[in-house]
Amino acid sequence: MANNRTLTAANAILMIGAVGLYDTPRRIQGFSADDVTDFDALTSAETSMGVDGRLSGGFVYNPVNQNVTLQADSESVDVFENIQQAQRQRGEAYVLFGSILLRSTGKRYTMERGFLISSSLMPALRKTLQPRRFTLQWQNVSPSKV
Repeated sequence: MANNRTLTAANAILMIGAVGLYDTPRRIQGFSADDVTDFDALTSAETSMGVDGRLSGGFVYNPVNQNVTLQADSESVDVFENIQQAQRQRGEAYVLFGSILLRSTGKRYTMERGFLISSSLMPALRKTLQPRRFTLQWQNVSPSKV
């Protein structure tokens, strides 16, 4: 069977929703030139070496951090700013949900029960306005085929 997968990132689709604020997920667009999104490595096992040199280990649950980097002029910045402002006003975090469709590989990643844990408050002012980074933390990220 031929491998028809490619490395194209330009046709990826990122959708983010917030329960009670954006119940219909919003498409995130306007990514920075070199960064769209990335996930930190997931630690899924904890190990301990005994004094006799035998390694033991077990599965552990850990949250998954996702970084989203947007151009300063991206309209999708408004989605993250609105979530941040609404959280400050109500004194309560919104539960997020989302998905990423990678058309080039034929995979979808579903993000469950997340939170916006950090936001750049404004773009850095340099020669031009610089990209902004938003970090989400998810309970679970699951891959599936499209």
